[in-house]
Amino acid sequence: MIPLDPETRRSHIAERCAAFDRLPSDETSPGLKRAAVVIVLVEDDSGEISLLLTRRAARLRAHSRQWAFPGGRCDPGETAVMAGLRELREELNLELGPDEILCLLDDYPTRSGYLITPMVAWAPSRAVITPSPDEVASVHRISLNSILHPEAFDFISIPESPRRVVRFQYEDDRIHAPTAALIYQFREVLAGRMTRVADLEQPVFAWK
Repeated sequence: MIPLDPETRRSHIAERCAAFDRLPSDETSPGLKRAAVVIVLVEDDSGEISLLLTRRAARLRAHSRQWAFPGGRCDPGETAVMAGLRELREELNLELGPDEILCLLDDYPTRSGYLITPMVAWAPSRAVITPSPDEVASVHRISLNSILHPEAFDFISIPESPRRVVRFQYEDDRIHAPTAALIYQFREVLAGRMTRVADLEQPVFAWK
């Protein structure tokens, strides 16, 4: 679990992220478009640390209303870090720099044709988050202790694939991969485990 002492929480998380041994980036994945997302960590006045998760706007053409981290496709000439920070600014009006990034997680290939580079970053204390209504329907704070709960995730089988589908239980909803896979790997990083997630499947509705 995350340390109870607010003074040690940040250092504990930073140390676990620094110790993560990321797989080399696969720049040659045929047919996959590069994308990046940001797992933003925020701290409230009590010292509780949460990650930010968004619900995508209904008007979006792709993956509308789905759970997602801020992020999107890399523009020509952009690195994953540049793209992730740009998308974060566009979606949540949250300006972070490379120094706020704690680590990059493993690239995750999606059924919809993207290779996602996830990064973990700190938000400044008392950062003001203003979601863009064109892209974000709502923003949610999920405590890190909740993702560390033994029953936070489950795995199911589907007839369309031999791979396990990972799901994250959030309130009365279930969040699926790719987002659930990224949360799961970050949970494993926090727990001090080196767990790979690229083989975790997504539900069929996320394949398009």
